[in-house]
Amino acid sequence: MYRLTLELTAEQRRELEQVRDRDARPYLRERGAALLKIAAGQAPYRVAREGLHKPRKPDTVYSWLAKYEAGGLPALVQQPRGHRGLSPPRR
Repeated sequence: MYRLTLELTAEQRRELEQVRDRDARPYLRERGAALLKIAAGQAPYRVAREGLHKPRKPDTVYSWLAKYEAGGLPALVQQPRGHRGLSPPRR
């Protein structure tokens, strides 16, 4: 079961605020905003349903919370996905 709250150090809070306010990646800004709301005492379920620009499934927000708790901000960054087709040969 995931924790329903998030305790942040002052440095972690500043880092998430920086991401929320200035990161070039919209998905990361959204994740930072969600985590800051959870740290402020809002329930992850409520953040998912009502607290973001677009409603999300609660399991999505719970997964962001679990990833952040396990690996910090780097764990929230999406990894490149594979692509279809053939890659050009490397030279």
